[in-house]
Amino acid sequence: MRIRKVLLIMALVVGLVFSVGTAQAKTFVSIATGGTGGTYYPIGGGIADVVSRYAEDIQATAETGNAAVANLNLLGTHSIEFAFVQNDTAWWAARGEIMFKNAFPNIRAIATLYPETNHLVVMKKANIKSIYDLKGKRVSVGAPGSGTEADMRCLLDIAGIKYDDMKVDFLDFNNTVDRMKDGQLDAGFVVGGYPVAAIMDLATTHDVDLVSFDDDFLAKLQEKYPFYIKDIIPAGTYKGIDRDVQTPAVMAMLAVDADVPEEVVYQFTKALWEHIDEVQRVHAKAQLITLETAFDGLSVPLHDGAIRYYKEIGLKIPEVK
Repeated sequence: MRIRKVLLIMALVVGLVFSVGTAQAKTFVSIATGGTGGTYYPIGGGIADVVSRYAEDIQATAETGNAAVANLNLLGTHSIEFAFVQNDTAWWAARGEIMFKNAFPNIRAIATLYPETNHLVVMKKANIKSIYDLKGKRVSVGAPGSGTEADMRCLLDIAGIKYDDMKVDFLDFNNTVDRMKDGQLDAGFVVGGYPVAAIMDLATTHDVDLVSFDDDFLAKLQEKYPFYIKDIIPAGTYKGIDRDVQTPAVMAMLAVDADVPEEVVYQFTKALWEHIDEVQRVHAKAQLITLETAFDGLSVPLHDGAIRYYKEIGLKIPEVK
């Protein structure tokens, strides 16, 4: 009887050790997103849920974050495994340019997700029909050191316009709109998925317009800054703007630290795309996340684990300059 008890205890101990060992076999990863009121957080939560349920060896968690620049600093210093970023800020992070003092060569991509559209908003009375008409005008170019301001620099570079050619303010979205309402600005630059609430608010009380960019300008822009894509803001998106507006856009992108093992990234990528329909239900913007656009505006190399999955399903891997 005593021997049976000893054997039973030994079996329980072995079972406990086995179960602990199995639990420890899970790889825990985090996805840096944005604030709880933004788009990154709910979509990141949807992705984390899908990966945790369908990738056998991964437990993923979405964490709030301070969006693209802060998330890239976390990735670049190996402080987090995955992150939501913008493809333009990833480009600068990899090179140590604009708002990044040091290059982060370990930034890799899983996929680009959906457009974040450039809005050059102008007061109709300012008579600004193209970006070239900004000379001599009062213009908000975005908060200093932000991705928005960096995007505006790119557009002005192609247009051959310098800050000294305008009366420049460095303001965030809300302050830009407030100053336009008060008649203190002729134009403001905003980057975000349309419709942008602040612009909708402005358009309900003031006569505003959006500047369009022609094909020639966009071709020159994409040649120098390949992270841009061509986007269309449909007529009627904002009150009083009854025509389609052609404009550049950057892309929200899911990025990863190059040091994350290939197998982990492969399982993550596979789970994401094989169950993308579940992610698409969590937010309207998530409906734009498709395999057909997964490489649009890709600005850093894909991770080897992602490449493995894409080759497995027969996709051609793009070259990143």
